[in-house]
Formats: sequence, C-alpha cells, structure tokens
Amino acid sequence: MHLSISHETTYRYEHPASYSIQVLRLTPRGYAGQSILRWEVTGNGRLLTPNGEDGFGNPIHTMTTQGDHQSVTIRASGDVITTNTDGVVGDAMERFPPLLYKRFTDYTAVDDRLAALADKAGAGAKDELDLAHRLMTAVRDAVEYDTTTTESSHTATEALALGAGVCQDHAHIFIACARHLSLPARYVSGYLWSEGAVGPHEAGHAWAEAYVPDLGWVGFDVANRLCPTEDHVRVAVGLDYLNAAPVRGLRYGAADEILDVQVHIQQGYSQ
Repeated sequence: MHLSISHETTYRYEHPASYSIQVLRLTPRGYAGQSILRWEVTGNGRLLTPNGEDGFGNPIHTMTTQGDHQSVTIRASGDVITTNTDGVVGDAMERFPPLLYKRFTDYTAVDDRLAALADKAGAGAKDELDLAHRLMTAVRDAVEYDTTTTESSHTATEALALGAGVCQDHAHIFIACARHLSLPARYVSGYLWSEGAVGPHEAGHAWAEAYVPDLGWVGFDVANRLCPTEDHVRVAVGLDYLNAAPVRGLRYGAADEILDVQVHIQQGYSQ
C-alpha cells in the first residue's frame, strides 16, 4: 500500500521562550514490511539535517531555537510503501539482543494487579506466539480505549488500575505483562491509516512487539486487537514510550504551553 503522511507538531508558549530544544524520532526506516520513497523533517519551515541514530538505531533530528520565540512548528512528511507481513518484522536494524527487552522501566513496572493479569492470560499458552496473542486479548479486554482518561505520563500500572487508556497505555501494559512472563517485548511508535477516516488524527499510533523464537520480532497492536498490517507505518522502537516518542524536548523562559498535533494519512501521493 502507498501511504502519504504529514505529521505536524506545534508548541505555542504563553510567554516567549528564550531557548528550546527538541529531539525528534520522526523518520521511518525501510525493512521487509516497508519501503521509504520520500521523507523529510522540517523545523519552523527549515529542512533539518539528520543527527545520526540513537542507541536503538532510530534516526534522530535535533532542533534548537534560540532567542525569544512564542511557537515552534515541526513537520515530518513523506511517502511509504507498506506490505502485509502479518506483524513479522524482517530485516530491521537490531542494535541489541532480545534479552535487553526483558528489562523493566518506570513505565512498565509490574504490581500485583499486572502480574495477576499476565499470569491468568499466560496459563495454558502453547508457545510464545500463543502467549503473545493471549496477552493482546487480555490487555484489551481489561482496558477500554478512551482518550480522556490518561496522559502520556501514566504508567502501565496506573492505566490498568483506571481500566481505560489509549494505544500507548495498551502497549505499556502488554510489554509489562510480557516481561513478567520472561517474553522480550518493546514499544513501537508509528502511524496507522484508517479507511474512511475524515480529517486529521490528533496523534500518531503505538503498539508493541514481542520476540518469538523462529519468527523474530512480531508486532501486536493491542488497541485494535490485531498484528500490524499494511495499514501500519513503523517509525521508532525502544524499551518504552520515552525511547520512541516522536518529539521530546525542553525550553527556558516560557510558562505554560499549548500543544497541537495533526497527523494526515492518505493512500497515494498527497496533492
């Protein structure tokens, strides 16, 4: 499938900032499931040059703005060809062995409630692939999709206790449960095209990947109860959201900020 993507992020500050810096993980890589035809990242209308890669192999850009300013606009856009691999990630760059992805983080720490969910879902699993599918179903059954309940700072334990959240929360809970059961799992940020969607999305998308013997890394889009298809564009990976967030940064001299994100995805070339 040919997908054309435009992702614009704008920060507006209540009072001028004297300095701001953003680290951007907005550039997808090619692998067996996707080919990049064109991609560029701009900051305030200026083309940004890639700064290399982070420890996980994600391409990164760094944008700095000096002098008083009341807004920053970052835009990533391009065209990607995707194919359905039933969620199996082939030929992707791997910096670390799967063992690293058993490591717990603040976002994926496990409490008694999470451990109980994982243990119940994993009981009777035939193999690692069956286990991952069982976890996907169990997590989605336990956590409703609701954009008003959680924020990006919520952890897996907090989201599960609330019983509602967004794709980030579903991914974190799946990852925490998988690691509790000694199944390597990691966080993925990217995009999802939805047929019939009207207007821009308010954010990108997120899902998880689990390491399955004989298959390698396999994606699990818990929010949608499926393995990623040609509708998904995979951008960045990490232990959790912090390692794969599209935009992270800081500022000096400004007070409150307003964040506006618009993601447009369509089939074929954009006009």
